[in-house]
Amino acid sequence: MDKFTTLTGVAAPLPIDNVDTDMIIPKQYLKTIKRTGLGKGLFAELRYRDDGSPNPDFVLNKPAYAKARILVAGDNFGCGSSREHAPWALLDFGIRCVISTDFADIFYNNCFKNGILPIKVSAEDLAKLFDDAERGANATLTVDLEKQEIRGPDGGVVRFDIDPFRKHCLLEGLDDIGLTMVEAPAIERFEKKSAASRPWL
Repeated sequence: MDKFTTLTGVAAPLPIDNVDTDMIIPKQYLKTIKRTGLGKGLFAELRYRDDGSPNPDFVLNKPAYAKARILVAGDNFGCGSSREHAPWALLDFGIRCVISTDFADIFYNNCFKNGILPIKVSAEDLAKLFDDAERGANATLTVDLEKQEIRGPDGGVVRFDIDPFRKHCLLEGLDDIGLTMVEAPAIERFEKKSAASRPWL
């Protein structure tokens, strides 16, 4: 998992409450267990018309937001089914950070396990960030995980809270497998000791 330290990029506004995981990545894209290639299906029912052509009114299809790295979203983002494909699709598109007032628990946990930083802010701060994000190509935010700050294009700062263990894992790029591999020397010592004491196994 790639480390998350400081992220500077265009922030796309998605002022819709209760965006569920089926809206993030529709069910027809769930046939794969690969984490790559899902970016094309991100928000597919909003991004594409019935004939498959891009919907020019959807924010991520607008030239200013085509390479957005941050998503500023409405309340209760990621509700619905527990599909891990949702953070996979966001990550494959290039989004490493989602900012909202609240997230569904399973989606929130899945983000951390896949290198995405979900940030919870107050409604007042979210309104400020939406205002920043509406500036198109000038909607550049800097997310500093170490300092727990979001810095806006005009120098404004929004601070956020995060669980220290989850912060550590993102800063070090540790998913569940990575956390296990940190203990590889201890595991190897245990296995050697076990093999020596019980050679019949």
